[in-house]
This record gives sequence, C-alpha cells and structure tokens, in this order.
Amino acid sequence: MSNDQASEPEPSEPGPETIENAGHYCLFLPKYHCELNFIEYFWGSVAAYLRDHCDYTFDTLKVNLPHALKSVDIKTIRRWELRTRRWISAYRDGLGAKDAQLRVRQFSSRKYKSHRRVPETLASQFDS
Repeated sequence: MSNDQASEPEPSEPGPETIENAGHYCLFLPKYHCELNFIEYFWGSVAAYLRDHCDYTFDTLKVNLPHALKSVDIKTIRRWELRTRRWISAYRDGLGAKDAQLRVRQFSSRKYKSHRRVPETLASQFDS
C-alpha cells in the first residue's frame, strides 16, 4: 500500500438516521467474529441455496436470489439469533473460546453423536 492510499480517509457509510429517514429499517451489527453476528448464518444459508440451484450465469443468479432469501424460515433465523445471544453471554461472562463453546453446546438439541449409540449418561439411568 502506498503512503497516498494510507493517508486517504475511509469511505463514509450512511448512518442509521440517513437510512431510517429514507423509510427503511436499520440494524447495525458490530464487526465481530461470525459467531457473534447471526446475519452471517443467514447469508451462509442463502449462499448454500444459490450453490445448489446454480448454472453459473448472472441471469440465473438474479432469478434465484429472491427465492434464496425466502428459503430461510423465520424460526431458523430466530434460533440463530438465540444462539448468537448465548455466545455473547458466554464471552461477556469472561469465558474463553473453549469454555464458551461448551456452554453454548449445552443448549444444543443434538445430544447424540450417533443414531446407533445411546450416551453413557442416559444408559446409566436405565441401569439403576
């Protein structure tokens, strides 16, 4: 990077007031890791839909993008938001990455690692 580029100011982004005055709803999210920004899960799901319905032409992309955006269920988005809140809460409580991951996993609906095995903790309940 040249010195000229380094001294140039960053391009300014419109503030929330500008966007809301134009009649739009504005939600600015902090620039953090994707675990802390649930919109990243949404865009990942949209991108997966587009990859699965793609012939690598711009015209097809223009047709499929509205379908991709609608393909993500609102319940799924709410689950992502709740998961993100759990990550933020874990980090706010001072946990490191591994401990935060363990806390977030406590809320997972996937308790089984295999459909052929029962977890030892569950199996021991039947032994008593």
